[in-house]
Amino acid sequence: MAGDRDLAVAFARALPPPARGVRTGWEMTAATGVRGLRLLGESGAFQAFTFSEANPDAFRVLRENVARFPGARAVEGDARVVPPEGPFDYVDLDPYGTPAPFVPTALGSVRLGGIVAITATDMMVLAGAQPSACARRYGAQPVRGRLGPEGGLRILLAYLARHAKELGRSIRPMLAYARDHYVRAYVEVNGRTDSVDPVGVIEPENWPGPWVGDQGPYGPLWLGPLFDAELVARLKVPDDAARAREVERFLARLQEEVTVDRPFYFEANLLAAKLELAEPPGLRAVRAGLRSLGFQVARTHARPEGFRTDAPRSVVEQLVRRLADPA
Repeated sequence: MAGDRDLAVAFARALPPPARGVRTGWEMTAATGVRGLRLLGESGAFQAFTFSEANPDAFRVLRENVARFPGARAVEGDARVVPPEGPFDYVDLDPYGTPAPFVPTALGSVRLGGIVAITATDMMVLAGAQPSACARRYGAQPVRGRLGPEGGLRILLAYLARHAKELGRSIRPMLAYARDHYVRAYVEVNGRTDSVDPVGVIEPENWPGPWVGDQGPYGPLWLGPLFDAELVARLKVPDDAARAREVERFLARLQEEVTVDRPFYFEANLLAAKLELAEPPGLRAVRAGLRSLGFQVARTHARPEGFRTDAPRSVVEQLVRRLADPA
């Protein structure tokens, strides 16, 4: 997870200066504290950071670690109890498995305008392999197959939006992505607004975007943007990154993808299989073809050969057929 912690440092460095002049943080399930300590020590964005850990053995290590960092404080206890230093400007929740039990506390312990960063590693549930567990845990029907991880990310965001509303609050994703065995979302928490959250259900027969399967309806899902374009443009590889090249490639892909921030993505090989074509057209040809028709297109971080576009599926499929059989 070193590369993901590099991304956390990059995110913190890209935040605008805090309105109060001081930014405080809380790592809810800290373990040894490595994520929060890197944020405190490397980002320059925090003046104080609190670390919670309930496991006595882990807490002993955590206490020794935070003693080396000015502004760091370790608290032994349940992460569902807000430390006395709260509310915070930034709250980080990175448990093993589901973050669901801690979500209300995370959303309620941050100041308005602050950030909650959440990781979920229960991908068997979120990405569709265990739909009954997803219904119980997140109240949602998951997308299965290649689009399952992004579906899981959007289920998580919809879950956050629902709990924020119960607290009289709202969320706005700043940076949300699916990588390897987990999904992670950085959301800005604000007061309740009159606008309706872009949370909805996908009915396959009426869905014009990439094919998500025929076992719907799917969701509720967050169908709005995953990124804040201005923040993503400011993301840079930290000088002391542990996985600098990995992070550089990932950020470059995000900064392309943010130009077409639409739900779900296409893959030429899957389109070819669904359309029963002999072989898929090249990604370069598909991108050029869509642009020639006046549509936007960008590669996605989620799959090397995936692309997002504002073109409806009918147009994409027609183009792929034509490129596969130009005669």
